[in-house]
Amino acid sequence: MKVFEDYFSELQTDMVAICLEYVDNKADEIFIYCSYEPKMYVFDFFYKINGEVVHKHKLNELKLSNQPNHIYDVSRDRQKAALKIGTENLKLIHKKCEEFNKEMPTEMKLHYNVKDNSLKAKYKYDLIYSVNEELLPDDIFDSWFEEVLG
Repeated sequence: MKVFEDYFSELQTDMVAICLEYVDNKADEIFIYCSYEPKMYVFDFFYKINGEVVHKHKLNELKLSNQPNHIYDVSRDRQKAALKIGTENLKLIHKKCEEFNKEMPTEMKLHYNVKDNSLKAKYKYDLIYSVNEELLPDDIFDSWFEEVLG
């Protein structure tokens, strides 16, 4: 019989799979940001490839020495599709939290190391942007990007 943790990790694994597929399995690390605050779901992601931290829409600006002619499909439709699937997974996580009477995280930061096949996750349960008029989910995502960028 499946327990809550099974569903939770399956959905997170699917989020990683979507992001890996988006980058044609050519990333070293994937960073996935998920947020849920009343009535609002946010899902976004970025990568580290050959030591460079890069947004999903700027993948083709990377000069990959090992694949100089590789072109990523970063079309709006492809981005929207990946974000939609990730957001659906986030909604399913919320549904499972309710079903199993678990608290839904307000924030999940997932860091997947492709080579090691390891997923690290940080969760928050406090409201972050919905209690701050100056803050948007994008601000938190951008701030994490900058932090990883170093």
